[in-house]
This record gives sequence, structure tokens and C-alpha cells, in this order.
Amino acid sequence: MKAQPPRDQATETPADDPVTRFRRADDPGWHWLENHNDPTVTDFLEAANRESRRWFAPLDDLVERLYHGHLARRELAVHGLRTPLDHYTVWSETAVDADYPVWWRHPNGDPDAAECFLDLEARASEHDFLEVGDMALSPDEAWLAWSEDTRGDETYTLYLKHLPDGEPRVLLEEIGPEIGWAEDDATLLFTHYDATQRPESIWRLPLEAGRAGEPALVLREEDPEFWLGLGKTRSREWLILESASKDTSESHLIPARAPATAPRCFRPREGGVEYALDHRPGHFYVLHNREATHFRLDVLAEQRLGEADPASDWQPLIAHRDDDTLEGVDAFDWGLVVAERDHHEAQVHLRILELDADHAITRDERLPLPELPCSLALGDAPHFDSRRLRLREESFTLPVTWLEHDLDSGQRRLLKQQPIHGDLKPEQLVCERLWATSHDGERVPVSVVMRADLAGHPLPTLLYGYGAYGEVLDPWFSVARLELLARGVAFAVAHVRGGGDRGEPWYLAGKLEHKANSFHDFLAARDALVEKGFSDGERIAAYGASAGGLLVSASLNLAPEAFCAAVLDVPFVDVLRTMENPDLPLTTAEYTEWGDPREPEARRRIGNYSPLDNLSAQPWPAVFLQGSWHDTRVPYWEPAKLYARLRELDRHQGGEGHASNDDRPADGRPADRRPILLRTDMAAGHGGASGRFKAWHDNARQDAFILWALGLEHREG
Repeated sequence: MKAQPPRDQATETPADDPVTRFRRADDPGWHWLENHNDPTVTDFLEAANRESRRWFAPLDDLVERLYHGHLARRELAVHGLRTPLDHYTVWSETAVDADYPVWWRHPNGDPDAAECFLDLEARASEHDFLEVGDMALSPDEAWLAWSEDTRGDETYTLYLKHLPDGEPRVLLEEIGPEIGWAEDDATLLFTHYDATQRPESIWRLPLEAGRAGEPALVLREEDPEFWLGLGKTRSREWLILESASKDTSESHLIPARAPATAPRCFRPREGGVEYALDHRPGHFYVLHNREATHFRLDVLAEQRLGEADPASDWQPLIAHRDDDTLEGVDAFDWGLVVAERDHHEAQVHLRILELDADHAITRDERLPLPELPCSLALGDAPHFDSRRLRLREESFTLPVTWLEHDLDSGQRRLLKQQPIHGDLKPEQLVCERLWATSHDGERVPVSVVMRADLAGHPLPTLLYGYGAYGEVLDPWFSVARLELLARGVAFAVAHVRGGGDRGEPWYLAGKLEHKANSFHDFLAARDALVEKGFSDGERIAAYGASAGGLLVSASLNLAPEAFCAAVLDVPFVDVLRTMENPDLPLTTAEYTEWGDPREPEARRRIGNYSPLDNLSAQPWPAVFLQGSWHDTRVPYWEPAKLYARLRELDRHQGGEGHASNDDRPADGRPADRRPILLRTDMAAGHGGASGRFKAWHDNARQDAFILWALGLEHREG
């Protein structure tokens, strides 16, 4: 017997329905929900939350089984890797029953003298929400500065304490998350937001004996499409202040030991040109796409800094290539670690370049990969002269693994691997990479992981997608996912255009006027899973968060019959209206991603796919929408509007999906009339709950909904 909606919901009258109760005839778009200060808004959201709780009540036992099953598979006491700095070795520890870590240190060479220097679990006990934006140790390791958000709205307070046990002091409030120390041990730099929460300025804060002087403006960015960020080269010689839009960047340099020096522009911005810098004494390394769509790496002698046209003196080190995108460069005193992405394999590689005194390459090799596809990244490497690299590896079947790679001997030493408990081990899983053919003939990579003993059979499937901003969905291991896999679900990822999975061309082919490619790619991935025998076409659910929510909801507008259910987490679905409001956070900076609707062609294009502007009479599948009250990236009203509009459309079609108590058909497929649910977290921001246990419980609720939709709510893991 399937899980039934509770009695009070099955007998729900139209007057009890939140959408019926709060509907305003003069506002069919539900735009009144945008008034954050209107108590009726919270009344509506709380009513929807109560309705969601009633619907989930028959699944509460499943939620708890999933949650505790997840806890049983995970090592709850987490000990972070120890990282030796100049004077101290630092690491974090999270207790079995703790939501947040405690940070420790000991003098190098004296591990018995460990001392706690920041207890985030204790700090979180005073708040419903806690998120650390940034942490920074002073160069002499005597002071710790950090930024802290206790509301979820990504507005931060700057704290400072003398280590190990000084009393934390509030230095500044209402700042951005990023902070950094100059090399004089007496200067902090921080970012500041404008009214739209854009990091529009960088400030210098002088300190004396832990007390702050008057902040001084270092750099202000007037262009509303550009954001400021700050960093420091591993050589510790230069502070880097970067101003960047989605497709253009400009860097300014300040000597790290003389932070009061006026910033010097490395190269003035040029529309469509992005560049990033690193440094070895005597040389700057410039990763850029000037006349190089997939990026190239050039070198500039430090003595030429400040010349009228520095680009004319850039010397090539790695030329532009058709088959690879250069993604990053990390400089050491012996040479460089370069991250590059193979377009054909959709796979990242780390490349070692050793350089002699004349800047000739004496060694050029790629580090080995544990398997394909996988993730590979350079870990913490605070020392400029280190020849032992820390590497982080993982895949859909390989738990997070930290290794030390010795450049001289080539030997590798396992530092740590995430332990996995329970009856489903990583070696019992199998991952496959298949290729879907999209509407225009393009080949789209699709990854799918499942139990090895179920491979070769069409399985109920959860299809995940994102596809925006050039973000890469490299393989990642998930303990929570094991609860779905153990119950016979396949987990698939559609690496659609708009993401960076196949390098820079892949991103460019899914943004602005090409955005529709992302939606077609997602649907093609779904069809390929069925055609190649991986998935049961009647039991495929979709998941998307933030811009991934746009991907999934736009795909549902195109083909709602393709999925039996969808989870949309903080989904960006009111795209046109949001992009028409430059006063909202992020909007102006997003013009180069989605388009500026003040331009008629861009407005038409966005309007053609904006999910809320393209709802029609065709019914969507079962939908679980989630929003956050303090979310400044995707405001709570976007999922709330979609919930209300879908419910109204459902009612006009004579549907009762929100109160359905139909028995599931004998073949186990979801019923035809499907729920439309909204849950708003009233104490969280864009990333959801900040404590790990609440976040895991929220994930269990999502998985319970997915299992219900796939007809597996009674199957044990």
C-alpha cells in the first residue's frame, strides 16, 4: 500500500488551500509576495509549510530511516588534515554530535602542545544560522580574523582575536565575506557591498595591538556589472585586487609588505578579455583569453610592470589549443601547476611545469588520474618552496581522498580517505559515461552511477543538472546518495552546455543567445539514459538547484511528460522579472550571463524560456519546491510564485495533485495526479541550513519525496 496523504489533507476544502486563501484577483502573477515586510507574505509561506508537513506526514518514518541510514554510513567525528604553516600546524575537528568544527593548532614539531583557537560549535549555539565567509591568519600567526554571517543573507561581521585564547572583538559590521592580511601583520583588507550586495569596494583596515584604526578606501568599482575580489600570491610578494564581470577582468597590484601603496593596474580591462595572475620572483604569469578563446599562458618580466602596453611584452609559455581549456595556474619557486580540461573527455588534468633560471621548461608532465571520469585538484600548499603537493581526488565511486605527491621521487602517500560504513561499499558501485545527442547534433556527456549488481537493467533514476556560469560538474562522492543507490536508484548527471565540463566552448555554447541549448541537452540526456537501457522511462525524477532549478523547470515546460517528479531547490525561475530589476542583488552583474532585458532582443530571448513566463495548461509532474527566507541570490518569492501559479493551473485543469490520495498503479509508477509542494526555510539563506545535521535531515526529506515519486518508498536500503 502506498503512503497516503493524511486524513485532514484528503478532506481539505478549497478554503484551506493556501493558494485559494491568499489569491488576489488583481495580482495574477503573485508579485505581492515580493514584499518582505508584509506579514501576509509570511502567513502564506507558513500556510504552505503546514500543508507540506501534512503531505509528508505519512513519509516521516521514511525520512527518519534515510536520515539515520545516512548517519550510519558516515564517520561523524571528522578530523581535518593537519597543515603545517611557518610556526604552527593547524587543523579542524568536528565532534560526533557537533554541527560545526573546532579549530586547533600546535607548534611545529610539538604535537602534544595542541590548543583550540576557534570554537565554531560554541559560537553557533547562540544563533539559528552560522556561516563563516572567510578565515585569515596573520603572517606571524598571532592573530585570527574571520567574517561571520548569522542570518543567511550573506552580510558579514568582521571579528579579530589574539591567538590562542584572546577575546573575539567585533571590528566591523555589514561587510562582504572576503578578508586578507597584508604581510606587515598590521593591515587587514576587506570587501564592502553596495545596495545590491555587490562587492563594490576594497578597504584597508590598520590595526594596532588588535584595535582597529579608520578604514581607508583602496579601490572602488563604479561599473555595476563588475565585482571586486582580493587575494595574495603564494610568493607573498603581491596583493591582487581583481575587478571582474562575467566575461571581463582587470587586476590591480599592491606590494604585500607595503599595503598603503596605491594599487597599480596590471593591464586595463578590455571587453571580453579575462586574465588571472600568479607570481614567482622576477616574473608574472598571465592566464588569459586575449585572442585565445580557450585561454593561453604567458609570462611577463616583473621589471616591465607598469609599461604602457604590457601585453606587447607577454611571452608565450603555453599556447592556445583547440582541444583543451586552461583553467588555472599555481606558482611555486620551482615552477607551475596548471589545471587544464580536455574537451573530448570532459576531464580535468593537473600539469607540472618545472622551469630553470632562464625560464626554459625542464619538466612537463600530467599527474596520473585514479580513474575516468574523476575530480582532481591541488590541495592546501601554503609554502612557496614545497615539492610535496597535496592532491584531492574523488569520483562518483571513489570517496574523497587526499594524497601527497612527491615531485622528486614520484611516490604517493595516502594522507586520508573519507571512511564509508554500512552494507553498500564504494567498490560495489559502477559509473558509466555515455553520450547523448542533442537537438543540433552536439554530443552531451552524461554520467550515471548505480549498484554494480543492478547494471544492465533499466532503473528508476534521479537526473541532476546545473549548466550555468561555466561551473563544472566534475564527479563527486556523496554519502547521502548511497541511501538512494542502495534502494535501486541510479543517479545521473547531465553535463549540459552552459557549464564548463567540456571547457570554455561548452560554456559559451550555453549562455546568452545559446541558453536554450542547456534545456535541450538536459532532455537529450534523459532520453539517452532510456534509449541505452540505463533508466526506466516512466520513473525518472529531475533535480536542480538555483540556476539548475532554471534548467529543470524550463525543461519541464518543454516536456513535462519526460519526468515523473522534480525537486527544485531555491530555483531561479522568475528570470525575466528579476533581470528587469537592477536594484536586486546580482542582477546587473548577470547581464553578461543571461542578457540585459533593456535590449529588445535580449528581453524576447529571456522571455522565451523564463519558466514563470512560459507555464501552460499542460500539467507538470509531482514537484517539491524549496526556498529560503533570507536568500539574497534567489529570493524566496521565486519558488513561492511558481508554487502558486502551478497550483492555479492545476486547479483550472480540474487536477487535485496537491490533495491526491489515489492508489499507486500496480506497476509501481507514481499516480497521475501529483502533488505541488512548497517548503520555505525561514532561518536560512541560499545554501540552506548551515548546521550539518539539519542539512542532512533536509536532504533526507528530499530523498523521501524522490523515492515516493519513483515508487520505492517501501524499499529498504
